[in-house]
Amino acid sequence: MAEHKTNKQVRDAASLRSARWFAPDDLRAFGHRSRAMQMGYAPEEWAGKPVIAILNTWSEAQPCHMHFKSRVDDVKRGILQAGGFPMELPALSLSESFLKPTTMLYRNLLAMDAEELLRGHPVDGVVLMGGCDKTTPALLLGAISMNLPAIYMPAGPMLRGNWKGKVLGSGSDAWKYWDERRAGKISDSDWVDVEAGIARSYGTCMTMGTAATMMAMAETLGMSLPGASSIPAADANHIRMASESGRRIVDMVWEDLTPRKILTREAFLNAITVAMAVGCSTNAIIHLIALARRAGQDIGLDDFERASRTVPVIANIRPSGDKYLMEDFFYAGGLPGLLEQIRDHLHVDTLTVTGETLGENIKGAEIYNDDVIRTVQNPIYAEGALAVLKGNLAPDGCVIKPSACAPKFLKHTGPALVFDDYPSMKAAIDRDDLDVTEDTVLILRNAGPQGGPGMPEWGMLPIPKKLVQQGVRDMVRLSDSRMSGTSYGACILHVSPESYIGGPLALVQTGDMISLDVDKRTINMNVSDDELARRRATWKKPEPRYERGYGWMFTKHIKQANEGCDFDFLETGFGAPVGEPSIY
Repeated sequence: MAEHKTNKQVRDAASLRSARWFAPDDLRAFGHRSRAMQMGYAPEEWAGKPVIAILNTWSEAQPCHMHFKSRVDDVKRGILQAGGFPMELPALSLSESFLKPTTMLYRNLLAMDAEELLRGHPVDGVVLMGGCDKTTPALLLGAISMNLPAIYMPAGPMLRGNWKGKVLGSGSDAWKYWDERRAGKISDSDWVDVEAGIARSYGTCMTMGTAATMMAMAETLGMSLPGASSIPAADANHIRMASESGRRIVDMVWEDLTPRKILTREAFLNAITVAMAVGCSTNAIIHLIALARRAGQDIGLDDFERASRTVPVIANIRPSGDKYLMEDFFYAGGLPGLLEQIRDHLHVDTLTVTGETLGENIKGAEIYNDDVIRTVQNPIYAEGALAVLKGNLAPDGCVIKPSACAPKFLKHTGPALVFDDYPSMKAAIDRDDLDVTEDTVLILRNAGPQGGPGMPEWGMLPIPKKLVQQGVRDMVRLSDSRMSGTSYGACILHVSPESYIGGPLALVQTGDMISLDVDKRTINMNVSDDELARRRATWKKPEPRYERGYGWMFTKHIKQANEGCDFDFLETGFGAPVGEPSIY
């Protein structure tokens, strides 16, 4: 057969990784070839061609990825068109909706699954099919560690929700209307209609939640095709993007274009910049730090803080925005349009999966609605979406999303009301006699990486019912947990170190005055050092969450939120790179 050529080809068929399995004239390779023929494939279908893995996170418990069952065929079509041989490999499907206690408990398990699937199989490159919150970072983590040519194919956001002519945004409006129902303003039958109307197509949350944020991060990092992250899942453009991803990965194999060549420090700085500009989910901090550390790049909370001071929020998308959703963002020009708008803040010479630079990819990108994608001179929020706070309550940092909370809480002092676990908080929050006012600082602890376990999305603590009935819709809430990217409010999250391992949050008592100043980036409990020392002396470590199994491994090796919550043994610097598997 004629050998495939690209303008940047640096490899030939003999150097393909899959050739180690299929090419030798020995008994083991005979077994590989005969088993491929057992599945009905002829040698002409794989010989001399790149074998492309498709890591598909479809499952019947994953509403965000329901279209992957057919979309994988579109990816395969593209691979075959470009002269590759597709091999679909099912991977863990981390459904944000159904998986308990939290998908964050299993992000690193999917990362390990992805890495080992690629290492152990005869594949030369990979298309990563993800989108639901943790699937994007998990697939990228595994691909970075394996370092085969890889392209990320995002699931895309679902269509706008609708109820009685009102546009509904997933997550954000669920919290909003739940409070209205608790206040007695929505009937049971209306509530069922909200349930039916808020998620009416396949695809991820269509607010700027974690899913939309991380798909945008993948594209900004250079791991997706230009514009791929903005396309609604139900749009025919998404089908064409899937097949184009399949075509492109074949050429990437011939060009030996691997993640480590794309994921430079500058690429991650670009991602942080864009995270601020889109009004990102707070979860972006954890995932981007983990991805950077896997790629051997020194990225931390200080990089987010610097970007926060200089990059305005220009994507008018809920929950930071007040009106629009991801479908509107796509029609307005999508991520390429936003990137072009903030070009001066970006390192435009970073490499991408196209083989071209980020700057070349976005050149000429237009904006068609400047209320959805604002100019830098007319932002929806003058500083970045996130702020990193430090103080005696969070010496290693914590996070707030000031663009999505009531401005009056950006500088606030109030008494703490402390809950040691979610069940006790839930049991108390609707009590009419709860001693709480709008100025109270609600605190939930033992909800971090080890304490949760898995750092659940409990950070948007419900407003006490008595306050909801008085019309209160925001108040300061503080925890070592995470918050859904679709959530909003004066929520302080990711307090590090977490309370479960003895962080200062473990020492707070109900009635302590808590002071927050977002402009000064501080968070403190107004308690003397001597008193804190006395409390420290009497603190007792909680009982272990797990005594066997994956959970035991998780709690033994999970890093803290400010370090990305990766397993210590998976980070690049832990040990020597893992070699290719033996074939005997």
